[in-house]
Amino acid sequence: MTRRALLVRHSGRPEALAATDAVVRALRAADVEPVTATRDTTPGELPDFELAVVLGGDGTILRAAELTRGTDVPLLGVNLGHVGFLAEIEPADVETAVQRLTAGEYAVEERTTLDLRVIGTDGRVEGCWALNEAALEKTDPARMIEVVIEVDGRPLSSFGCDGLVVATATGSTAHAFSAGGPVVWPDVHGMVMVPLAAHTLFARPLVLGPSSVLAVEVIDRSPSPAVVTCDGRRQHALPRGARLEVRVSDVPVRFARLNPAPFTTRLVQKFDLPVVGWRGVTRADEDGAG
Repeated sequence: MTRRALLVRHSGRPEALAATDAVVRALRAADVEPVTATRDTTPGELPDFELAVVLGGDGTILRAAELTRGTDVPLLGVNLGHVGFLAEIEPADVETAVQRLTAGEYAVEERTTLDLRVIGTDGRVEGCWALNEAALEKTDPARMIEVVIEVDGRPLSSFGCDGLVVATATGSTAHAFSAGGPVVWPDVHGMVMVPLAAHTLFARPLVLGPSSVLAVEVIDRSPSPAVVTCDGRRQHALPRGARLEVRVSDVPVRFARLNPAPFTTRLVQKFDLPVVGWRGVTRADEDGAG
């Protein structure tokens, strides 16, 4: 049986061409056939594949997640972006990383996703999903939207705002973070709701558990209708009177991890955080404790 690996790359980055060549060479050396996805490729158009290598920034990885979610295929991200929070390796390490990937020398990390239901004023239901976040925003830049928030079937608050972000732990370091939301460790199986420029005293981020259902209704008197965008890629209109329901999904996205570094180390490296003065706990301290 032919082994295959999916390649998803950022076509607009010249450095992606050289990295792609290195990946292809390493895959073929391991007797793995590369299958390249185009911008318009859909999951149904692809042959079976067991691995996926993504060359680009976090946006390219979100694109690849559309092609692998619901399968057992792990993604290996090669950072060609700026921060590259979802990526695992840098371009200089591509060939060694692919060798380890094809040899099965990696751990699998499952990341939580969100399931969304958009219920229109006519009762029609549209579905969507997100790995990072669902961003609900006004469609009229000169006006706000009026929303009411519901958690687990009970109303919580209503207010005017520019929008709100509902994020997974993975997406907590993306749009939600820039809007003032907390950083959530990736093993937290829940979601975060962050209002955007809300006109209310109670406009703090909320952290919801894995069984909670968050609903947002665009009320009839809202000055502007809204639109919800999943991972910056998939959009659904929310006219006045429409309802959005968000819950934690049972279907994760799987990542291949080659480096056992904890999430704290990833935060320090990606955000270049200062840790000068840290002493930590030495083995002698631990042996002498108690």
